[in-house]
Amino acid sequence: MNSDKDPVAPKVWLITGCSTGFGRALAEAVLQKGDYLLATARKPEQLGALIKLYPETAKAVRLDITVFQDIQAAVDSAIATFGRIDVLVNNAGHGLIAALEEVSDEETHQFFETNFFGALRLMQAVLPVMRRQGSGHIVNLSSTAGLVGFGGSSLYCGAKFALEGTSEALAKEVESFGVKVTLIEPGAFRTDFNGRSLATVEQSIDAYASVSGASLQWFKEMDGQQPGDPAKAAQAIVQVVESPHPPIRLALGTDAMSLIQEKLGRVKTDLDAWQQVTVSTDYLEHVNYAK
Repeated sequence: MNSDKDPVAPKVWLITGCSTGFGRALAEAVLQKGDYLLATARKPEQLGALIKLYPETAKAVRLDITVFQDIQAAVDSAIATFGRIDVLVNNAGHGLIAALEEVSDEETHQFFETNFFGALRLMQAVLPVMRRQGSGHIVNLSSTAGLVGFGGSSLYCGAKFALEGTSEALAKEVESFGVKVTLIEPGAFRTDFNGRSLATVEQSIDAYASVSGASLQWFKEMDGQQPGDPAKAAQAIVQVVESPHPPIRLALGTDAMSLIQEKLGRVKTDLDAWQQVTVSTDYLEHVNYAK
């Protein structure tokens, strides 16, 4: 499996959270195109039907991304089974609807363990493999909420913003090794994110009913009505991985495009409006950047 030397050779993927949603759709797309897959889930028995269809190219292993031993075991299993890892997809995670003041310290730590530190540790475990290969692609499932803050989702946005910053810097750190990094920023897709994968907190505060309470109601009403198609998202991710010049960010969905464009417009408006204050803080005489 010399896929680093032959760009059309089958790739070896390690994907987290393959039992449902984006992870399952991507797992199916990868195997249908003839690539190899180490499919992971907290309950690998849920992947039985998928593995049965592709017994020669797929293997399922248990992976709880909050357990370091599971992370290293999954990476070791991929190397032992397929000899390499060409693509890591950090997909596992879940949502959280709550205002910042409503989230306890314990809930905060648990949420970041699953939604940020798990992905971080997986990248750290896979990077030595990719460096030795001189190639690889890390694909991190972020969100529109990785660029746009939404009331009632401060912790979720915080975790995704952290993933975005880490990924953007990482791309510069590993570029010389032949390793690429891409952030996927979906809008609302028809997965179980609005249902089973959406967490809430133990103690809500009445004062935030119009924020987190309204947000939770919106998610429940949207469940099953989201505009995004997970199968099409999976094909878009495959296209990015196969591209010789993949983007650092790929927004998915017309809603994501609209929200991100609106955010970029607000950033530019603020920069322009406060330019004189911004440049007045330099020791040296400032340069007029408005040209």
